[in-house]
Amino acid sequence: MIYKALTIAGSDSGGGAGIQADIKTFQELDVFGMSALTAVTAQNTKGVQNVFPMTVQAVKEQISSIGDDMGTDALKTGMLFNADIIKTVAEAVHNYGWEKLIIDPVMIAKGGAPLLQNEAVSAMIQYLLPLSYVITPNIPEAEALTGISISSEEDKRKAAEKLVKMGTTFAVIKGGHDQDTFEASDLLFDGESFTVYSSERLPTANTHGTGCTFSAAMTAQLAKGHSIHEAVSEAKKFIQAAIEDDLKIGSGHGPTNHWAYRRKRGMSLEN
Repeated sequence: MIYKALTIAGSDSGGGAGIQADIKTFQELDVFGMSALTAVTAQNTKGVQNVFPMTVQAVKEQISSIGDDMGTDALKTGMLFNADIIKTVAEAVHNYGWEKLIIDPVMIAKGGAPLLQNEAVSAMIQYLLPLSYVITPNIPEAEALTGISISSEEDKRKAAEKLVKMGTTFAVIKGGHDQDTFEASDLLFDGESFTVYSSERLPTANTHGTGCTFSAAMTAQLAKGHSIHEAVSEAKKFIQAAIEDDLKIGSGHGPTNHWAYRRKRGMSLEN
């Protein structure tokens, strides 16, 4: 069986994040990737130089082309940019009955450039979040969505619980912005209990696209029918390998290595 995954996100001309990162990740995890572009960005490892949003009609027709013919086993959103695009995506998800929607609420680029307009946050909460299967905010994004200031593990738990009350089935709060200098811990709340997935925090600036890649790996695993716990666990291993095997591209926040997990897994199987 051929499993399919759709990404609805922005294009990163530098290739480290956005739909480029998503498609690479889908491919590495044996899932056929499809895309609907919400914006074209001019960016590299030093930052985002410009953003050119797609029209609502362009986004709508791209999604319709997939939904009317190919369908998808799971889908994820990344950079959605404005409220009108968010409403369009929500309408399509509802109309096609797509249940495995993963929201990566991309708000700010690594270099600090805003990727989601302020009024779009409330649209995401109102229209898209209630349709989602899982949402994967980092700490600043979780704070913006819930209004909870997060400075402890208990705060992360409260934010995850609130996100589920707001309509998502599962919440994963990523720990990349934690103050812990030794571990990066992601917190999953499944509506009843919490699970922490930890990995060694690596001293590198080359983490561009980590959020996109992590959520794309989750999407691929969910498309293949894995449970939420299995999907988060595998995504954690995927992104850790991608960060560990440093590509050293560019002079700023460099991209992660999307083929590292496959090679690492292949070597372990050989041994």
